Amino acid sequence: MGGLNIRKWFHLFWTTLLVGSGGAVAAGMALQGISGAVPFKGLTDFFLYALILFGYGMLVSVYAQLGFFAYLILNYMGFGVFPRKIWQYIQLALAVIALFDLFFLRSFVGGERSLASDSALGLTLLLAALAVAYFKVRDTNASAWIPTFFFMTGVTIVEMIGVLRLGVDNATMFIVVPLIACNAFQILRLHRILRPAAGWSE
Repeated sequence: MGGLNIRKWFHLFWTTLLVGSGGAVAAGMALQGISGAVPFKGLTDFFLYALILFGYGMLVSVYAQLGFFAYLILNYMGFGVFPRKIWQYIQLALAVIALFDLFFLRSFVGGERSLASDSALGLTLLLAALAVAYFKVRDTNASAWIPTFFFMTGVTIVEMIGVLRLGVDNATMFIVVPLIACNAFQILRLHRILRPAAGWSE
């Protein structure tokens, strides 16, 4: 984290802000095209709706960035407390537990959601995490796989807890799409803005 100065952080902040806004607009327009839940009386309503989505995406982006920097601190502390391999295994175990909870426990134990809905969300997140981890390893080294996978699964699920409790699919999509986009962008961008000597796992 030593290479993340104010200028680099400012760049990461604004670019992630745009990614979150773009993700929210894309998700909102896609849902609108599918369900037509918001009636547009004219072109003004359309642009107003897009503007609201853009602002909402900015809020999600800020939330995602708070989670990202919290994880950077957690990761730094984890390597200070545990041996490197043990901390890697802890992250992998937590990621698996979080995914298991998202896939099954809420449906079977709590009865809060349908299995199909939770499975679709869990599978989407799993595939996104695997894809992001693949590109992270390709750009850095093999030791980045587990931290990236944990961040994209465990941390993202924690960030989604509030909207998951609502149990509304549309509300879930409104936050999941920009949140995954922001988290993927941040973790794939981090090693590019830090000094070359700083690895993701350090």
